Amino acid sequence: MLLSFQYLHSHDLSLRLWSLILNLKRASKAAICLFLLSLTKYLDVDEGSTVTDFLPAERARGVTIQSAAISFHWPPLPSEASTTLSTKSADIISHNINLIDTPGHADFTFEVLRSLRILDGAVCILDGVAGVEAQTEKVWYQAAKYHIPKIIYVNKLDRDGAAFGKTVKQIAARLHTWPAVCQIPWWEGGKDTFIGLGDAIGLRALRWPNRGDGKSFEVTHIDDLPESEASFVREIKKARRALVEVLSNEDEAMIEKYLEAQEDHLAIKSSEILNSLRRCILKPASNLVPVFAGASFQNMGVQPLLDAVVQLLPSPNETPDPEIIVGGMEGTLPSLLNGKMISVEGDSKAKARYKKPSTALIQNLDACALAFKVVHDPRRGALVYVRVYSGSITRQSVLFNTNLQISERAPQLLKMYASDSVQIDSIPAGQIGVIPGLKHARTGDTLISYAGTNPKTGPPAPLNTLQLRPIEVPPAVFFSSVEPHSLTEEKAVKSALALLVREDPSLQVSEDEESGQTLLSGMGEFHLEIARDRLVNDLRAKAAMGKIEIAYRESILKASEPDLYAFDREQGGKQGKASCIATVAPLIENSNAEVNDGNTYSTSEDGNTITISISPPSDPSSTSQEPWDGSLPPHLTLPLLHSALKNGALGALSRGINYAFPMHSTHVHLTLDPLTHLFGSETTPTALSSAARLATKGALKATALENGSALMELVMNVTISVDEASLGAVSNDISSARGGHIMSLDDGDITSGPTVNETREELPRLDLSKVYAPPDPFGPSSQTQELGIASDGTRQRNITARVPLKEMVGYLKHLRSLTRGRGTFVMSADRFERVVGQREKVLLRELRGY
Repeated sequence: MLLSFQYLHSHDLSLRLWSLILNLKRASKAAICLFLLSLTKYLDVDEGSTVTDFLPAERARGVTIQSAAISFHWPPLPSEASTTLSTKSADIISHNINLIDTPGHADFTFEVLRSLRILDGAVCILDGVAGVEAQTEKVWYQAAKYHIPKIIYVNKLDRDGAAFGKTVKQIAARLHTWPAVCQIPWWEGGKDTFIGLGDAIGLRALRWPNRGDGKSFEVTHIDDLPESEASFVREIKKARRALVEVLSNEDEAMIEKYLEAQEDHLAIKSSEILNSLRRCILKPASNLVPVFAGASFQNMGVQPLLDAVVQLLPSPNETPDPEIIVGGMEGTLPSLLNGKMISVEGDSKAKARYKKPSTALIQNLDACALAFKVVHDPRRGALVYVRVYSGSITRQSVLFNTNLQISERAPQLLKMYASDSVQIDSIPAGQIGVIPGLKHARTGDTLISYAGTNPKTGPPAPLNTLQLRPIEVPPAVFFSSVEPHSLTEEKAVKSALALLVREDPSLQVSEDEESGQTLLSGMGEFHLEIARDRLVNDLRAKAAMGKIEIAYRESILKASEPDLYAFDREQGGKQGKASCIATVAPLIENSNAEVNDGNTYSTSEDGNTITISISPPSDPSSTSQEPWDGSLPPHLTLPLLHSALKNGALGALSRGINYAFPMHSTHVHLTLDPLTHLFGSETTPTALSSAARLATKGALKATALENGSALMELVMNVTISVDEASLGAVSNDISSARGGHIMSLDDGDITSGPTVNETREELPRLDLSKVYAPPDPFGPSSQTQELGIASDGTRQRNITARVPLKEMVGYLKHLRSLTRGRGTFVMSADRFERVVGQREKVLLRELRGY
């Protein structure tokens, strides 16, 4: 589980925004937030009553399905704090904290991605019994992709089999980062019940009363502990020395403090250690993560964890500037607001078409925000969650959607408390909020408020093209047919599907041209199962969903001849006219580098590459009489022309010729002669898209019918965690029954395969013998303890394999039967590969039904 945070100053209070990204199965996440909120009485996800899991499906299944937001103060304000609440945080300014609870199931990865997109810090919560799991690694690297500073909290230390020391070793081995242990568990008598924590930063012992509610705890300096705890005091001092040493490797200022303290690790002030930890977290090149401990179900360690969040994680002005594109130029939002734009290298003519926005234009930009989530509420309609990056959105302000080029008014502004809300007057910069009633805004759209704008035309150019970096939507790999119960229900079902897709863009709706069936595509079996429940139970659509199937791909085998298409017809009451030449060819591996050097533009999307060349043909027989001077019609800019042609080609690639699956591994080359293919004002972006689509479709049809097509299936990288006793049975099942290829058999406690490591960078291998970890009360004391390995028969093993996605459908139930319920797995898409031999014949027979 990850908790993600954001910080800024709002009047006399500081504010942070954080998100629960759950990796643990049915973990007691609610104890962290409900302890603070007092919204309910210690309800948790294990009982299906977490305040943030308010959907009926979430409460019934005990999992988080969609993200939800709540807000509270930490430390509590005097008017909010209970008389028994002991935060020990008197020296910390109260912070208004927004929490976003997001799913941890792999099928809901997009919910995680769109929350990570708008956050500034994260807390990764690990299960002290299970340690670093495969899904934990996957989310860790997703957070690293956005360069989000992180701290780690090892939870569930009150449970049997909890091993804090082993988990610390796994952090180094599997997450490839140096753990800076800031707290160690306090076991009664050294081996019995978990009763508190040792604070290596403040050289203190924190003890919670037995069978208490966790709201109060005792703080004792290590010098005042009794002689019976001498071994615990020695371990705290050892943890302090290790903490100073690991900080010294990353922070030169800590070396100076160490020398000033006469090389006494214990003499360094706790405030200086906190400052050093914060510097390390904020430094992009740092490879260090602070580690804290606790048992949140009993509220043990929650208060110190929240203190650490306030003290260590960054504020918005300490995070990288938000990236933007305006007028075809790339830069950052502060550079735009300061009148300085950093343009991309490439087309000098495209740069020259847009002047820098004047100071007067920029001053009229009241707010800039990103819509990162849309939720349909049965009472209030569409609720659009936004993160404001500059200025402030006020009630009744007109918001211009730069993606859709339309304006909408914000009649109300809300602050959310899960399914409840409170009306507010404004959403300031750095804050998140909800705007109800917007009819068109989608996930990833940029909304700007501009003083004096005409609602019909929007802000003046180029501010009307201002866009924040969008949220990437992963491709869907499963699909199912959706059939209304009757023709009279068809319209209602399509409206309900449109609501689902607007809420969750990782769902896709399409229509089979041959059968006329409506197809709903998603990220996995569970994803589509939840979509079906939402469609039928929540949106009351009278429809049935068919069997869940795999989304295959189609690829051409040989290149086509150039295909010229001249588009000339009426569109939307206006005449549209444009021409384009298209050539398609099989994509050569590793040839999908993006190019934008003026008249040649190349981009890769959905496994295909589209290259656009804008220049007169070199053929001397061409009818062009004059050389092209580089000019375009006034209403067509180079970026707009590129976008229109690319969208047209993507439309043609969405459906193959022979098998009707989307095209893959295809290189489309579009050639546009501005002298003969453009026809002044009649050449609209829509006409260009249509010409590119039909030219590409003609080229695909010519080569596919003559030379045939290849069927491609998605191959997954799979990491399966099993106990050693089940290793043989699971390995044989993967390699024999499912046609998989086993890449490695690793020790699950100390290594991880490449499956969940989604970064292409070479990760450092850390020397585990140099990683400090306190001894576990029930663990071995031999070399296996040093490496974080279990020495009994329950040792975990990781099987890393490549398996066709089709063979992984329903695999979890089968794996549990093979491992007596102990096996888990996580998978990620590797690539599409051509199906050959007998397997191709079997698949085609299944698809055709004969």
